[in-house]
Amino acid sequence: MSHKSARYLPLVVTVGQVVIFPYYIIWLKQVSLTFTLFAWFFASFSFAAAWGYRIYQTKKNKDHSYLFIIYATMGSVYILIGYIKNSYEYLPYVVLPLQVILGLLQGYFRAWHSEQDTYHLHAVHHYLIVGFMMIGFSFIKIISPVVFITIFGFLLLVCGFWEFTRRGKLSVSKKV
Repeated sequence: MSHKSARYLPLVVTVGQVVIFPYYIIWLKQVSLTFTLFAWFFASFSFAAAWGYRIYQTKKNKDHSYLFIIYATMGSVYILIGYIKNSYEYLPYVVLPLQVILGLLQGYFRAWHSEQDTYHLHAVHHYLIVGFMMIGFSFIKIISPVVFITIFGFLLLVCGFWEFTRRGKLSVSKKV
């Protein structure tokens, strides 16, 4: 492994997505007017994730994944979610495109990650880290789920910036 961040950034992003997911679900339920709308939002996320996965799988040149754009865009969406106020009447119309964007990006990232040599090692570490983090988070008093969502968004932006600067310095092969 030529660069440690190439090995650990995908694990940080994967673990972060799973840890932030319960807070994201709480936020999504708060902005949904009904349970039916919540279900439709979640369905749009799932369909978009399948679409993102398929986009990566059909790429001819998988060496150029542009992960820094994926990380930075996901981070930007999470930060935007952190700044959205629940009092807007048009909020459901804003949430739907955000669900599609997040689903598409996460599906693309998952497809890329599953083809990496470190994926199986990450799967084991993923479960262990998430378990310990969730136990730790259980001791933190939550003011609002958007606090955690926004912090994770900033973390993803940092990961995107780090990946961008690392790519500029190194020639990265397909298998990270």
